[in-house]
Amino acid sequence: MSDERDRASARAFFAERAADWEERFPDDGPKYAEAVAALSLAAGATVVDLACGTGRALPLLREAVGPSGVVVAVDYVPEMLGEAARRGRDRLASLVIADAMALPLASGSVDAVFAAGLISHLPAPLEALAGMARVCRPGGRLAIFHPIGRAALAARHGRTLTGDELHAPANIVPGLASVGWQADLVDDADDRYLVVATRL
Repeated sequence: MSDERDRASARAFFAERAADWEERFPDDGPKYAEAVAALSLAAGATVVDLACGTGRALPLLREAVGPSGVVVAVDYVPEMLGEAARRGRDRLASLVIADAMALPLASGSVDAVFAAGLISHLPAPLEALAGMARVCRPGGRLAIFHPIGRAALAARHGRTLTGDELHAPANIVPGLASVGWQADLVDDADDRYLVVATRL
């Protein structure tokens, strides 16, 4: 029940902030571009932007996969998807209201998953990462990204780092391996967090 309350609280938090979300973080664009580039997407690929929010990454993802590619933008906050549509990003991707804990996508149907600012909000992140592995084809790619570092993110949420969180480099590599991913890059920097993995 606590997880359900936490999820409802998070949904309300993001719903209230959807309209001006991007204006709150105006300098994140170059970091998003670097994270999308790290996926090495091919023209014609199918990519999912999971917890897409207002769709900041969608122009970058669409450019990477080209007109023959498929971009699916998933978020569980309708207001965020509404803001993405208001900004014209529904012309770049299919906007889907869904929960990252229960992806409505066929197994092995996508080439890559881009997950920005998501993992720390999930009640069972390893379960979610297993779901991402399910929908991704073997050899597909995953980017777990946040445009600020772990310490800054923890401080923003009124927490201190403990070392036992999944994001910690010592934990994320074996955690990913336990659900079908091989970590290729772990960049735990002060000003961003980026993990890139390949579906085994």
